[in-house]
Parts: sequence; C-alpha cells; structure tokens
Amino acid sequence: MHYVILGTAGHIDHGKSALVKALTGIDPDRLKEEKERGITIDLGFADLVYPDGLTVGIVDVPGHERLVRNMLAGAGGIDIVLFVIAADEGIMPQSREHLAICNLLKIKSGLIVITKSDLVEEDWVKLVSDEVRGFVKNTFLENAEIIPVSSKTGENIDLLKEKIKEVALKIQPKLTKGLFRLPIDRVFTLKGFGTVVTGTAISGSVSVDDTVDILPSNISSKVRGLHSHGKAIKTAYAGQRVAINLTGVEKESLKRGDVVVMPGRFSQTKTIDAKIEL
Repeated sequence: MHYVILGTAGHIDHGKSALVKALTGIDPDRLKEEKERGITIDLGFADLVYPDGLTVGIVDVPGHERLVRNMLAGAGGIDIVLFVIAADEGIMPQSREHLAICNLLKIKSGLIVITKSDLVEEDWVKLVSDEVRGFVKNTFLENAEIIPVSSKTGENIDLLKEKIKEVALKIQPKLTKGLFRLPIDRVFTLKGFGTVVTGTAISGSVSVDDTVDILPSNISSKVRGLHSHGKAIKTAYAGQRVAINLTGVEKESLKRGDVVVMPGRFSQTKTIDAKIEL
C-alpha cells in the first residue's frame, strides 16, 4: 500500500472544502459552527482511494488570517499541497501567506487549482492563470500544473483526481522502519472507548496493544485501537492519517502539538537549532 498526505492551502472562501467534497464525497467541515457560518474553522479530513491501492489522505485547512495557527497544525505532515485560488477573486492575502508557509515547510510537490471556474468567462480564467504563474515563480510550485475546476458543475474534477495520482506516485514513502512518531492535531473522546488522538504518522509504525509515550508531559499509555480513514486496523504506518484510542489517559491531559512516540527512545528538550529565512 502507498500512503500520501495531501493538504489544501489558500485564502478564505476560495472553495477548498467544496473542492475536497467534490473529489471525495466527504464534507471536511465537521463542526456545527463551520456549517452555520459556511467557513472552515479547524482542520478537516477526507481520503481519496484509488483502485490500485493508492490512498491519499487529505487535510483541509482554514483560510482565515486569524486561523493560521490551525492551518499550520495541518500543514506540517503533508507531502503534496493543493493550492487553491478562486477564479473570481484571484490572489488574495492568505494566498500569499499560505504559499510562504508551504515554502518554509519545504513541501516539494503540489498542484494549483483555479476554483469557481463556472463563475467567470474562459478568458478570465486564462488571465488569472497567467497571474498565478507569475505569483508562484521561484517557489516549489513554479512548474506545477494549473487546473481550472468547478466543484459545482464538476468541470475537470476527474482530471484533477488523475493529476493528484500522478504527483502522489512520485512521492518518496516515509520511513516505516524508523521510530514511531505522531504529532497530535486533534484530541476527543468517544463514548465507550475513551480518549482518541489523531495525526499524521511521520515515521515508524505502531500496533494495537503497543505501549506509547506522549511528550512533553511524559504520559505513558497503551494503544487500545487504531483507525485510518474510517477503518479499524491492527498496525499503522508512517504516511497514514491515524486515530489512536489510548487507555488510561484523560482528554484534558493532552493537547494539539503533543507527540505520541515509541517509549524510552525520546526525551523532551528546551533547546532548538533554528535556521531563519527572510
């Protein structure tokens, strides 16, 4: 099996969540407030499964300037970015900010999607595409394909699925033999199961009944169950979106940014090496 993580990026109301739903049939906006306000507030998740076994996990991020912290939490583990720019608005402030973030995270692959193509004339889509081509010059998206789509009419959605597959198959798989690490991006409880954490496994593997540590609080726990893309699994590998049901841990003890790791092999630190780019 080949697992790849794709993340959306782009300005608020440029159609990122609608695009994910058009691609997968899954609405990534799961919160009541999101549905009421019509905007993405926190991370959303979906998956695109191809007949040959390729699974592309999708992380949908908010585009509002005040929610960049949430966007960053989802962007950290992605392999491919789906950079979204609406045809009727073009490049906007968070288009610039999200591109800069993706550049700093050293994401190497992506596709550019011009959404809402049904709202403008064909000539206007070409003008926006030309503007975007100049916008991404000297970034990792400089040579990325630009695909106009409409989530409403379905224009080019199937083409986009094929292009995602082409890019995904070129991604170097994450190391499954390394030490298990999973940065937590969501914590919640399920009745009858207890505490569940989710995230993208960035190295190694973990199995049901394994003992794990949660850092930096040094909490020890045991894996009661594992899910990936809505299915129960016995072992989770690097590159997968994973939900871990933990035993003996209260939800209040955990938070986004904690890391689930193999026990006895990691320790927390208050020192970092930093490289600054202006």
